[in-house]
Amino acid sequence: MGRETVLFKSEEKKSRGQVAEMLRLIADKVEQGRLSISSGSQGVDISIPQNVVLEIKVEEETKVKTKKSLEIEIEWVEGGDEEIATEVKID
Repeated sequence: MGRETVLFKSEEKKSRGQVAEMLRLIADKVEQGRLSISSGSQGVDISIPQNVVLEIKVEEETKVKTKKSLEIEIEWVEGGDEEIATEVKID
């Protein structure tokens, strides 16, 4: 089984508008194929291939209160080229 190493992690409260602005910036960088991300002394530079796997997940967790999350993950295998598959529609 492989080993997972976290290269960068950040979690901070933002307004919905700030999140949308950051997602637009990330989208532009993904389209360009290169992304540099940093916070304080930690940072990472990544190259993104032409074809990737996009995972979108919505979860609901109920304890005392109900917590919902929207997770967007982009992944690829270095040196690999992912096939284009069925499209997800977002309205």
